Amino acid sequence: MESYDVLADEISSLEHRVADAIFDTVRAQLRSPNDVESKDLEKRLAKVRRSLLKAEALLRGAEEG
Repeated sequence: MESYDVLADEISSLEHRVADAIFDTVRAQLRSPNDVESKDLEKRLAKVRRSLLKAEALLRGAEEG
């Protein structure tokens, strides 16, 4: 089985990709402020990012306990 740090690193990589996607949707909102779909997508992606950050933190703390 992979170490928890390796899994945490992979989750961190995903979190960075999601953060980039958030910036892309924010840029789309700036170009088209009435685009409700982009606003909804940004909210969903922000939730995903927070969940990934929590998962990474839990995994990094898992080896300490």
